[in-house]
Amino acid sequence: MLRRLTVENYALIDTLVLEPDARLNIITGETGAGKSILLGALGLLLGARSDLAAIKDTARNCVVEGTFELEGLGLEAFFEDNDLDYAPQTTLTRILTPAGKSRSFVNDMPVQLTLLRELGTRLIDIHSQHQNLILSSEDFRISALDTVAGNSGLLEQYRARYAEFTALKRRLAALREAAEEGRRNEEWLRFQAEELTAANLRAGEQAQLEEELAVLENADRIGEALSGLRSLLDTDETGILSQLKHAETELAHIREHYPAAEEYADRIRSVIEELKDINGSAAAESERIDADPARLAKLSARLDTLLALQQKHRTADESELIALRDRCTAQLAVLDHGSEEIEAAEQALQQALAQTEALAQRLRKGRAKAAPAFAQAVCATLARLGMPDTQFEARLTPAEPGRTGADTVEFLFTANRNAQLRPIEKIASGGELSRVMLAIKALLTSRMQLPTIIFDEIDTGVSGRIADAMGDIIAQLAATMQVIDITHLPQVASKGSAHFVVSKHDGRTSIARLTAEERIQEIAKMLSGNTVTDAALQQARILLGDKK
Repeated sequence: MLRRLTVENYALIDTLVLEPDARLNIITGETGAGKSILLGALGLLLGARSDLAAIKDTARNCVVEGTFELEGLGLEAFFEDNDLDYAPQTTLTRILTPAGKSRSFVNDMPVQLTLLRELGTRLIDIHSQHQNLILSSEDFRISALDTVAGNSGLLEQYRARYAEFTALKRRLAALREAAEEGRRNEEWLRFQAEELTAANLRAGEQAQLEEELAVLENADRIGEALSGLRSLLDTDETGILSQLKHAETELAHIREHYPAAEEYADRIRSVIEELKDINGSAAAESERIDADPARLAKLSARLDTLLALQQKHRTADESELIALRDRCTAQLAVLDHGSEEIEAAEQALQQALAQTEALAQRLRKGRAKAAPAFAQAVCATLARLGMPDTQFEARLTPAEPGRTGADTVEFLFTANRNAQLRPIEKIASGGELSRVMLAIKALLTSRMQLPTIIFDEIDTGVSGRIADAMGDIIAQLAATMQVIDITHLPQVASKGSAHFVVSKHDGRTSIARLTAEERIQEIAKMLSGNTVTDAALQQARILLGDKK
């Protein structure tokens, strides 16, 4: 559950600290005071998209931090799977910078926003009045029914099998498309493959050809240079080697009288050895390099062949020609053996479809079994909320296998006993939607084991006795989980274990927990408006009962 929420520099909030009770927390305040801003900040903490415009002071960061009690929630495995340090009291932090960057932390460890969002869905369920519209969402209706049916494990198996089925389906389509394209281009493919195969392409060949051609085209000039080098090094008496040998001999004669001569002689000897090696290499190269017109013509023809193929097939080098040859060969192989591969893919797809449909049938049985109890529980809660003649049905219709199974689910509804059932999103009023959503949420939360739920004016459109009944249901939820309820109804507000008021002064939003006497004043104000009457105070005391 949420132990502490701190918000800094967000919208109208300069600094705000909320420490909710473990049970039912009531939040009230004038319209425009900033209750929705508080929820927006909490949404940021739970992974919602950031908005730079939400930063109040653009000279500093916006920071939202929440401390949660995780004891008994079974989240140790989640932390281990995501390489996070588990702590019974865990702190989530979201930071927005004026530069537009967003950073997220779990216990001071940086995490991706998707991970923060995933963890957030396991900690808090936020239901706003606008979420009544999710009754028109197919995903919500199926998810609600699966929650009641206890289908989570089976649904996970189904989704894995369905993912495999769709992957096989895409592969088969690709194989068929490739085969069809191959059949259209078979003649051209065979011509290209044969031409490129006959060319005996080798990676790196072009560079080798160009290097050897450069030598052959300049063989005379290279030969002259090498001959000049050899003459310079090894001509009798005047060659460099002869002169250095003479210098070495002279140094040997004086080494008894001039010790440094030994070092000079050694160094000259090293130079002589190096120059001998150069002279030998030059001699070998002179014999190898020869103006060979036949070899030159052969290499030139081969290079012309490679360049012509590159121009013809619009490739940059021989490696791209080799890749084209391999693609053509592979496509021809698909044509030659494609029917076998397509047949195998079809069989694998049929097997995956059968497994997918079998799991979908199991899901359908679970949903069909849960649907009457689901509808009965919703109707029972709605009866408490002043709708005793309500008819409600979760109707399943078989469909093609999809991400959530092979069913569509409709919520059919009428508030009148003898009226025809129709889709709830088309017939229910705002007040009826609020009550239906509360009934569904009350049913789901008992099975979802969420530690905290937040209601944002779920009681819109109701009043009087119905509001009191709605407050009772919300209070019952708070017996097993933490509930934070934003409300305008005094009947609901009086049920809380703790009561907070959001207010705005000088353009700044703040929140304060009320004392027992302040609660009486706030409830009375909600009953009678800004002018608090004695009758309103008396009624407030009655509503609060022993909570004062």
